[in-house]
Amino acid sequence: MRDLQTNQRTARGGERDDVYLQRFTVEFEYPVHFTHGLFDPANDLLDHVLDRRGVDGVRKVQVFLDRGLVQAWPDMTRAVKRWFDDRTDRFQSASMPRILPGGETAKHGWKHVGAVMRTLGRLHLDRHALVIGIGGGAMLDMLGLAVSLVHRGLRFVRIPTTTLAQCDAAVGVKNGIDAHGMKNFAGTFAAPFAVIADFDFLRTLSPRDWIGGVAEAFKVAMIKDTRFFDFLCEHAGALATRDATAMDRTIRQCATIHLDHIRLGGDPFETGSARPLDFGHWAAHQIECISGYRVGHGQATAIGMAIDSHYAMQTGLLSAPEYESLIRALTTCELPVWDPCLEERNEHGQRRVLAGLESFREHLGGKLTVTLPQGIGARCEVHVMDDDRIECAIKALETITGRTVRSS
Repeated sequence: MRDLQTNQRTARGGERDDVYLQRFTVEFEYPVHFTHGLFDPANDLLDHVLDRRGVDGVRKVQVFLDRGLVQAWPDMTRAVKRWFDDRTDRFQSASMPRILPGGETAKHGWKHVGAVMRTLGRLHLDRHALVIGIGGGAMLDMLGLAVSLVHRGLRFVRIPTTTLAQCDAAVGVKNGIDAHGMKNFAGTFAAPFAVIADFDFLRTLSPRDWIGGVAEAFKVAMIKDTRFFDFLCEHAGALATRDATAMDRTIRQCATIHLDHIRLGGDPFETGSARPLDFGHWAAHQIECISGYRVGHGQATAIGMAIDSHYAMQTGLLSAPEYESLIRALTTCELPVWDPCLEERNEHGQRRVLAGLESFREHLGGKLTVTLPQGIGARCEVHVMDDDRIECAIKALETITGRTVRSS
């Protein structure tokens, strides 16, 4: 029998206190696939994904669909049902696919999380059962939280259907909802069983949802990958005009950079204070909130990056030509760099967006840590943000959009 290793220290009152330090490592693994026509009869990818950890007998599966996806793809429910009807020897649908709200509405509070959990309970799904979510990032965030709480976690397959979800939201290990007046206030870290990005779903996206994910691509390129940044700048016009080839490459590269950071960054569950992948997000999250989610996450991220990049230029971290190349590429992509909600002020006359710094500090874990670009493809962290420089950045970006700067 292995001896326990203990550390002794003197406790208050002179008594000895034995401490056994528990330490173990858990390995996580999940595939992220890119494909076309996932539910086409000739495509057997989903078969392989669901069977990748073989379990004897018939697997129980429940599918949830984003309401916006069903509206754009009216045959989606029947297509999913047909897929499982053809494989009853291996998979059992727990019930017909259930429809969930999409967009930020899905993440507002606990209502939909509770409804999903009650559904999974009534269906008696166990920990070896599979839950498949097909939809946008907000719906998958909410569904992932619910699935991670039932029996402390069922096997969750994410099938993201928007550029934002395929680039970023669906490929990582986070789930969450907005609550207590804060973006992603409640959530869990829970790795998915698998992720499958089907590029065909992008064809029916609205212009806003088509281009929204590109903001996340610029985000990682600005702080991690000069060559990818150059590619995005060169293809900004093609991305704006819905060039499928350019978008496919953008999503693959963006998702890969996100995955590499999670795997190699040394902090996959974000226990520290620095979160490089949240570049531009202190302002982005606040912009979403104060606009009542009129501004989409991708668009808010573009504005947040523009503010922080102008700030970096003011402090000498970014050259003027580098800053201008970002702004030019974002506007060519038809991503915004300013929004009227930035003009909103609180009762003390301060811009409401500045409250995002305190919310960000609290969400990070006590110490404000903001990632800024240090040239293209590199980054640094700062712990203080000067309000006057943020004010200067916002006014400069308002001028770029061709709007008249109102006096404070």
